Amino acid sequence: MSVFSFATPKYKFLRKAVGNAPFRLLDVGSGNHSPTKTTALFPNCEYHGMDQTLDYGYSEADRAIMKGFYDNDLTKLDFTSLPDAYFDFIMMAHIIEHLHNGDEVITELSKKLKPGGHIYIEYPGAQSKKLPSMRGSLNFHDDKTHVRVYSVPELNALLSGNGFQVLSSGTRRSWPYVFATPARALQSLAKNGYIAGNVFWDLLGFAEYVYAQKER
Repeated sequence: MSVFSFATPKYKFLRKAVGNAPFRLLDVGSGNHSPTKTTALFPNCEYHGMDQTLDYGYSEADRAIMKGFYDNDLTKLDFTSLPDAYFDFIMMAHIIEHLHNGDEVITELSKKLKPGGHIYIEYPGAQSKKLPSMRGSLNFHDDKTHVRVYSVPELNALLSGNGFQVLSSGTRRSWPYVFATPARALQSLAKNGYIAGNVFWDLLGFAEYVYAQKER
């Protein structure tokens, strides 16, 4: 596990919300070995994943770790397979930009969160459309599956209207990642043979986030 794992904003806010206590997580878009990465940092996590398929970066270890897995086409807004008011934390990191109706998806999934539970949403902001194109996504249009740009005011209003208190929102800026940009660039070059665009996300303000708590 990288020394920077807890500097990753989604994990920073998850730790802020749950500490070391047992909790139930719904990770929306749980590929890229997220089950093993997350539970390595949070051993008291009851991990539930949601994705369209188990073919995108899921190992046998990932599958074994998940308490539940929900294969959903989010755009259809059919979440009847998920229990209501069950989860302590919902993670939606780099999901809504792939959805025309991400606002409706957030509204429906918020019903699955316990009163007092937390949600973290991260996505490429409007600034990402002004950044240079790079392999590994630095410009919004580098990923051809991106379909909609959301904004902090829009999501703050959406969550407030659905019974949430917005605790923090704005441009994603992990200062450990910012200061480590040169080292991370060299690491990416050595690992991938190129410098991935996501190395510069925090330095150049590629992403925005909203972190909120559901009213009790």
